Amino acid sequence: MAGTVDHVIEARWVIPVDPPQVVLSNHAVAIAAGRIHEVLPVDEARIRYPSARRTELPGHALIPGLINLHTHAAMTLMRGLADDRALMDWLQNHIWPVETRLVSAEFVHDGTLLACAEMLRGGVTCFNDMYFYPEAAGRAAQAVGMRAMLGIIAIEMRSPYASDAGDYLSKGLAARDAFKHEPLLSFCLAPHAPYTVSDATFERVATYAGELDMPVHIHLHETEDEVRESVRVHNLRPLHRLRKLDLLGPGLIAVHSVHLAPDEIDLLAEHGCHVAHCPSSNLKLASGIAPVSVLSERGVNIGLGTDGAASNNRLDIFTEMRLAALLAKGASARATALPAHAVLGMATLNAAMALGLDDRIGSLTPGKFADMTAVSLDAPELWPCYDPISHLVYAAGREHVTHVWVDGKPVVEDGRLTRIDPRELAAKAAHWQAKIAG
Repeated sequence: MAGTVDHVIEARWVIPVDPPQVVLSNHAVAIAAGRIHEVLPVDEARIRYPSARRTELPGHALIPGLINLHTHAAMTLMRGLADDRALMDWLQNHIWPVETRLVSAEFVHDGTLLACAEMLRGGVTCFNDMYFYPEAAGRAAQAVGMRAMLGIIAIEMRSPYASDAGDYLSKGLAARDAFKHEPLLSFCLAPHAPYTVSDATFERVATYAGELDMPVHIHLHETEDEVRESVRVHNLRPLHRLRKLDLLGPGLIAVHSVHLAPDEIDLLAEHGCHVAHCPSSNLKLASGIAPVSVLSERGVNIGLGTDGAASNNRLDIFTEMRLAALLAKGASARATALPAHAVLGMATLNAAMALGLDDRIGSLTPGKFADMTAVSLDAPELWPCYDPISHLVYAAGREHVTHVWVDGKPVVEDGRLTRIDPRELAAKAAHWQAKIAG
């Protein structure tokens, strides 16, 4: 691989994720021009690259940057606004009215900036977003140096952003064109949900997905009410409706996927679809427990998402990893279901595969971008450590993240954000809180 190694990161453990279950003790990652040049023992790295800048992490696990496969980043401004309510009550009577009143490019930029700060401090280097004004979200991600896939939302309801589904799509595609040369940003199509999107709009989405080779990111089978309403209105369950509209395929990211019949799990597997599993949000909104162990056994690729901070209320992939593992074990009555290494894969390489970015991120593989997270396992609550992969899933938390790099550039150092002042974030949060509460 071409390029001069300019930075070597040494760690007590390097966990590449690919191949799975591998833990490399006292290894280093050599970085050249923002990409991983090689992974090698520390002693060899010091001999081979004596003049490179070194970061020494003697009590840390170095892992690929975590990926949040589903969120609504700007909704961080509504964290805790309307808790302990059912999904449709939460949406129709609390969230949508605030959005109708206040959502703007400035709202989305500031909310996304706040979300990015939270995610970066928790080791997340890439997020898959679904919200209004994707260009504003893109500018926020750029400001903090974070990787993002931005959803081109489609929904039939009018908002301050767009008048109808066609307007949403046109504006989103224009944003995609405007950012096409930005290396940290990419786009997907994001029809909101089967109950808010018409057949005609889905047909347009399917056409764009095929012509532009873009993923499709959609809430699907989240609640029993959604499924019942689809049968009442369309005489089809949502997944079968999408199949009829030619939307099933390896580009589909089915968010939630809680209420699935056995034949629907088979459909997802047969078509190579992906699932974004959001365990905390599913529980908080009482949507249910997704059949993750069965999906995994059928070969469906599963990544982890947080959903928005308004329905979680944390953008914390460490929490999602632990909860996903425990729920799978409890629901299946098998302690061997979803082992720690599989869950870490869901938070990294599996999510990258769902986004179509696995050739660039998701594992510590030479040639990929140096998106990496360092987690300190050197704390009393984490002693002793027999298996660092197990510790990452069951014992450690985002508070143990110390360093984060995107494209080899430091975005978190010693727990501090490098590209934005927390005082600026506090002012923005206070500004919007006053508007929302008023």
